[in-house]
Amino acid sequence: MAEHRDGQSTAAWTAVTIVLIASFLICLAVVVKSWPLAIVGIVLVAVGAAAGKILAIAGFGQAKPKRSPVSTDLG
Repeated sequence: MAEHRDGQSTAAWTAVTIVLIASFLICLAVVVKSWPLAIVGIVLVAVGAAAGKILAIAGFGQAKPKRSPVSTDLG
């Protein structure tokens, strides 16, 4: 069976953690009716996405699978 490592990287965990904190802040902002808190949460969503992508580019993401050689046509 092939090894699956879906999302098991520093980049993925960092992005998910930041976005979870952001979503909590947005939910809290709705409850306490605070626009500044909502804006902080929305900005953190963008920061989380950017952090994940930057870390993946820096080499902390999941390794891309190697491509197989060109297959032969059986037909």
